[in-house]
Amino acid sequence: MSTDHQKYSTENQSDAIKQYAEARGIEIVRTYADAGKSGLKIEGRDALRQLIEDVQSGNTDFTLVLVYDVSRWGRFQDADESAYYEYICRRAGIAVEYCAEQFDNDGSPISTIVKGVKRAMAGEYSDLRP
Repeated sequence: MSTDHQKYSTENQSDAIKQYAEARGIEIVRTYADAGKSGLKIEGRDALRQLIEDVQSGNTDFTLVLVYDVSRWGRFQDADESAYYEYICRRAGIAVEYCAEQFDNDGSPISTIVKGVKRAMAGEYSDLRP
């Protein structure tokens, strides 16, 4: 959940994603954003649910999903849940790129390890929040 007073505000994330896309010649055709929603569970995350539904049904006009960083899928208690949503995209031929991360999401062992650590940290961080 991001507010306008946080580093992760939806506006700041959107700006960073737009800059990332512009620098790489990527056209943004659709935005899925759950502004002000908790990332602790998928319930209430209508935009994330719609993204997954669109990808699984083949109802997409894009081949790439841009995400601000690994933790933005959610701060699920089970780190594998956010990995699962990325996997659904990849299985459908839709790549996932993280705009604010210092690594390429290229399927290499290093990127897999870094994502796993970041997902686990996001879940631990959620345990500390009210």
